[in-house]
Amino acid sequence: MSRGTVIKTGSKVRQFKVGDAVYSRPRDHRIGTFAEFIAVNEADVALKPKNLNTTEAASIPLVGLTAWQALVEVGKVMPGQKVFIQAGSGGVGTIAVQLAKHLGATVATTTSAKNAELVKSLGADVVIDYNAQNFEKILSGYDLVLISQNSETLEKSLGVLKPGGQLISISGPPDPAFAEAFGLNFFLKLVMRLLSRGVRREAKALNVHYSFLFMRAQGQQLGELTSLIESGVIRPIVDEVFPFEKTGDALAYIETGRARGKVVITVTD
Repeated sequence: MSRGTVIKTGSKVRQFKVGDAVYSRPRDHRIGTFAEFIAVNEADVALKPKNLNTTEAASIPLVGLTAWQALVEVGKVMPGQKVFIQAGSGGVGTIAVQLAKHLGATVATTTSAKNAELVKSLGADVVIDYNAQNFEKILSGYDLVLISQNSETLEKSLGVLKPGGQLISISGPPDPAFAEAFGLNFFLKLVMRLLSRGVRREAKALNVHYSFLFMRAQGQQLGELTSLIESGVIRPIVDEVFPFEKTGDALAYIETGRARGKVVITVTD
């Protein structure tokens, strides 16, 4: 695959042909996201949305799959529920806010004042300026929280859930279910159990559920996102675009935590 285009297929590939415009998040241990060419498992690929250019499409798979797996697969968000998404102007946040709204939820999020209008335009109903407000004093009775920040924020987030609600973290700590799903050995399972023991104990005391999400490659889900993008339900938010030669600068910019949406690196022939 080069420039998002299939240049060769294996003998057992049936869903795609040479020349197809596709996009993907390579599966774990498949190194090559910044490469000019990469071999990708057919099950991890989907057709690129027709209404996106290659740069816009490149911004979707990682954050789109994370949002989908958190809200649809694990969270099973239903119409009328209340969903709190941390960092709504970030990469995952910008897609998760749109998806949660599409699923029929009332959506709350945190962001800076300068990004308030952005997240409102994506569908956020409640916008909290994290520099001036404490979300844990404003929100209550939520069905689901999607968190991507530190342990202090995680502990505060548990308190905004209603009994039976669920907190899904993409920043950790990993829990026993994650260790089991990935087939980790006994020692690592024990480590995961110990790492998450505190938050799981707090969650149990509040009668809520904690889970750690580690996004995985999934072409079928990416295809679902393609449909939502082509129908106008979800739109990508691209902050900065860097040429391959500036990859270091791109990573440094991401590390500042100031990116709105996604940062994309372009590779030219």
